[in-house]
Amino acid sequence: MTDEEYKKILKQFHKLSDRHILVVETDMPYSDVIKVVALSDKIRKAGNELVCLMRKNYDQLLRTKRYRKLLKLYGDTEDKDIRKILAKQLNEMQSEYNVTWNFCRIAMISIGKKYSIDAVFALTKAEDVWRGVEKCLYNNGKTIHFSKYGELPCIRAKQINRGIPISVKDDKLQFKLGKVVFGIQINDRFQTDEVNAITDYLVNPEIIDAKAINTFMEDACCTDTYRPCYATLVPKIIRGKYRISLHLTIEGKAMPKYDKYGDFRHKYGKGMIGADIGTQTVAYTSDTEVGLKNLSERGNSIQNSERKERLLYRAMDRSRRATNPQNYNDDGTIKKGYKTWKYSNHYKRLKAKHVELCRINAINRQLAINEDANHLRSLGDTFVTEPKNASKLTKRAKETTKNNKGKFNKKKRFGKSIKNRCPSGFQTTIEKKFKVTGGTYIEVPNNYRASQYDHTADDYIKKKLSDRLYKLRDGTEVQRDWYSSFLLYCYDYETKDIDKEKCIIDFEKQYNKEKALITWIKANKIRILNSGIKVA
Repeated sequence: MTDEEYKKILKQFHKLSDRHILVVETDMPYSDVIKVVALSDKIRKAGNELVCLMRKNYDQLLRTKRYRKLLKLYGDTEDKDIRKILAKQLNEMQSEYNVTWNFCRIAMISIGKKYSIDAVFALTKAEDVWRGVEKCLYNNGKTIHFSKYGELPCIRAKQINRGIPISVKDDKLQFKLGKVVFGIQINDRFQTDEVNAITDYLVNPEIIDAKAINTFMEDACCTDTYRPCYATLVPKIIRGKYRISLHLTIEGKAMPKYDKYGDFRHKYGKGMIGADIGTQTVAYTSDTEVGLKNLSERGNSIQNSERKERLLYRAMDRSRRATNPQNYNDDGTIKKGYKTWKYSNHYKRLKAKHVELCRINAINRQLAINEDANHLRSLGDTFVTEPKNASKLTKRAKETTKNNKGKFNKKKRFGKSIKNRCPSGFQTTIEKKFKVTGGTYIEVPNNYRASQYDHTADDYIKKKLSDRLYKLRDGTEVQRDWYSSFLLYCYDYETKDIDKEKCIIDFEKQYNKEKALITWIKANKIRILNSGIKVA
């Protein structure tokens, strides 16, 4: 094998192999932390300048009648040949108005020099800005957004030997950012195992790569090399102080985690799991267990924290209104046009508390989601659920309607529930967990209609959203979300529809589990949101 062929295969191996991220905190002194924060703020300013330029070009492009007409024609046409011609014309117009990646990249070179930013950091920021432009061009994006003052973008170099190079010194990983040299804090066995694997690769990269290539060519599978791909510095404010964490992207799957007894922390089960993911709850049915619980919840403290978050936000609003009465109309709405705002010290203290509480709640949500995902993976290896629809549920109603009393119905939907419970984030985490660990993730088609089918009547019966507990045709009372999860559990691989025979065979056994679950929920006085289960 020649050197060129070897490099080509190695490049293909790097492209196909898995990747994961190791998050650790750096051991920088606080003086160096402030330097990193200052660099992050420079990157934010440079990014905003590029956003201003790209936004101006994009707006000018969007103002032209020809471009809007081409977009409409492209959307309405189904013929592939005509779409190719229209796409070529659209690309030509984008080039004419400088809404291209090449223009974005070149423009960032001069902006980066103006702010004295390393070229590799400037290029990474340009990629982030261009991703926002692409969302507007090819997706549902409306505009390109600026980064606010106080937001600290990450410092990322997508090449391990540039920007934030990595080396091994005294069997420890060492990183460098300009003149700042720093290491990382290792707190547990998992981090130790990961760092040891990275160190082994950096000591003998050629040998490990050669072994990986041989396995790749013989068995057509990618082995875990633990090659460090690139490093990212993420500054955050935690309890009023800046702290820097390092996100190291590594080639291969993550190391397994162990408990204090040396056993695997996470066990993987086998079998089918049907799950109905709502805006605030998840109901699931498996071979061994049925469940109904609130999403993103670790104990009962999360509900108290969400309430405190709301109260702090209301207090901030009262303070802002008292300090800036000139910016509000008599009916309490904000005036249009340019305004200047003044913030009292009381408001600043409230905002600091609110930001810290939001940070804690966000971490608790993510931890709760990961715990639930690991638990569901321990119940089975095939996860069946309905497609994601959280983004659709957040949209306000367009039509204005009235109720029986003549009052206008509210147009708002499930925005607050989705913000607090993260159903889409939970579903995404589940999908990744099952795919990475060798399981199967299935989203049923839209005509599956698990919430409307009644297996005792063998018919689809439409129900109101408010009917949380309802009776089947034979008189059996079931909890709506759980019954939907049971019907998803009875998924047929061949027809991609409900397996009616499995419904009849397994219903009695699973229904007894559901009755025991509801009894346990009532006995422990657990409040399940929108479940219809009344707790005394």
